[in-house]
Amino acid sequence: MVSENLHEALNDQMNFEFYSAHAYLAMAAYCTAEAYDGFANFFLVQAEEERFHAMKFYSFLSDLGYRSTIDGFNRPENEFTSILEVFEKALVHEKEVTRRIYHLADIALDEREHATMAFLKWFIDEQVEEESSFDTLINKIRRIENDSNAIFMLDSELGSRKFNEA
Repeated sequence: MVSENLHEALNDQMNFEFYSAHAYLAMAAYCTAEAYDGFANFFLVQAEEERFHAMKFYSFLSDLGYRSTIDGFNRPENEFTSILEVFEKALVHEKEVTRRIYHLADIALDEREHATMAFLKWFIDEQVEEESSFDTLINKIRRIENDSNAIFMLDSELGSRKFNEA
C-alpha cells in the first residue's frame, strides 16, 4: 500500500507532466510564429509525450486503487529570443523533471514500495534519454546558429519526428 505522502507526490508529478505538455506547446507556438515548422513539430511531439507520461501516472495510481486529482498550473513561459534559448530552457525543464522523478524514487525506496520503484524505473531511463536529446540538439544549434542553411536542414529533420509510445 502506498503511503499518503507517496500518493500525493505521484499525483503531483502527474500534474507536473501535464504542465510540461503546456510548456512544450508554448515552445511550439513560438517556433510556429518564427516559421520554424520543424522545430514546432519537435515540441508538439514532445507535448504529446508529456501527456502520455501524465497518463502513465494516472493509470498507475488507478491500478493501485487511488484517485488522481487534477490541478491547475502556472502559465508556461511564452516569450523567447531564439531557437537556442527555447532548447536551453527545455533542457532546464527536463533537468527539473529528472530531479522530481529522483525525489519520487527516493520516497519509494525509503518506504520500500517496490511496485512504485519498478514503475519509476521507466521514467528514470526516459529522463536520461530526454536530457541527452536536448543536450545534443543544443550543441547542434550552437554549432550552426548563424548558418541559415544548416538551421533550415535541422528544422526539416525535426519536422519528421513522430510520437512513439515506447
